[in-house]
Amino acid sequence: MTLAAERPRLPFTRPNLLELAPFYEVLRREAPIAPVTTPAGDPAWLATRFTEVRDLLGDKRFGRSHPEPEQASRISTAAVQDGPSGDYDSEAAEHGRMRRLLTPAFSAKRMRLLSGHVQELVDGYIDDMVAAHAASTDGVVDLHAHLAFPLPVAVICKLLGVPEADGEYFRSLSDRMATFSGQDAAEAREEFGRYMAGLAEAKRAEPGEDVITDLVRAQAEDEDFGYPEMIRLCVGLLFAGHETTVNRIGLGTLFLLTHPEQWAALAADPDGRIDAVIEEVMRLGAPGDLGLLRYAHTDVEMGGVTIARGDAVILSINAANRDAEVYSDSETFDPDRSERGHVGFGHGPHFCIGASLARTELRSVFATMARRLPELKLAVGLDDLDIRTDHITGGVRSLPVRW
Repeated sequence: MTLAAERPRLPFTRPNLLELAPFYEVLRREAPIAPVTTPAGDPAWLATRFTEVRDLLGDKRFGRSHPEPEQASRISTAAVQDGPSGDYDSEAAEHGRMRRLLTPAFSAKRMRLLSGHVQELVDGYIDDMVAAHAASTDGVVDLHAHLAFPLPVAVICKLLGVPEADGEYFRSLSDRMATFSGQDAAEAREEFGRYMAGLAEAKRAEPGEDVITDLVRAQAEDEDFGYPEMIRLCVGLLFAGHETTVNRIGLGTLFLLTHPEQWAALAADPDGRIDAVIEEVMRLGAPGDLGLLRYAHTDVEMGGVTIARGDAVILSINAANRDAEVYSDSETFDPDRSERGHVGFGHGPHFCIGASLARTELRSVFATMARRLPELKLAVGLDDLDIRTDHITGGVRSLPVRW
């Protein structure tokens, strides 16, 4: 039976949080763009090889919108990357406007100015973690609860202008929205939208120096910038601005602590090694088991197959970043590798606008932990971690450590 006839169903079972399903290596070698069935039961193409994934990320023949949305394949029963988004006729213009509005707020220069605040936050959260360790009876503390979760929440709240006191509330909404739960996920997305609309109106009444105020002002001045579009953008920024970094802190900690020689090397030279460590975490870290969703806006020949107009394509960033044709010992966590570059932040016009923010946070977190907690160790094995298997971005619910 051919692969097209079988249409393997996503997600593929992976051995643990740090490894991918071995089937990805087979697909990269034999069918770099393969027909699959999505978790929602619909047909799609899965791109797994670095070259095709990178090309697809920059190919203007693909988009997040669909020429006939009601006919589009659905990816999952979550409410994040579940199907098409945006308007087919105006997607390019909307994306261009979004980049123009947000680039100043997320620029590398702005992030350098923010780095002092991030460092203060990291120092404070590690102080709290040290205090919790001293007060514990078994010497075990939860790095997720004390650092990996609260830091990205505090940073994105300050940048966007969201009350930090609402962190637990929108974290709950994010979890529900990104969980494969069907109706509840859709309801969480609607509730998230109402929350952001209320916050936007509060900014309209009392403007601040933050991103949401900027978006409210821009929407009022541009008749082509619709109110629902603005609210969706605000929800997306708040969701992605904390969820992805929370996961990277957790995954980075796990990679470093399961490779004690790499943790020791970072502790010995935090300043000299931190940037290479971060890029390797971004390359090898694999949150979630799906990928980025695109729809073909015209028929496209690629990777030995014909992708028809309207077909869904899932871009496996995880698999592309482990392509043995690009990286030697591609499955090995090795910050000293000679190959540089990855698609962990995307590529081309959709390159992650928050990349500088994520790097600023990760740099501060791992360098500071290496300096202050050089004896840090995992308190449980990988198989004993509480993992979010029903969640679009995966990750852990807790991360017990000791020192």
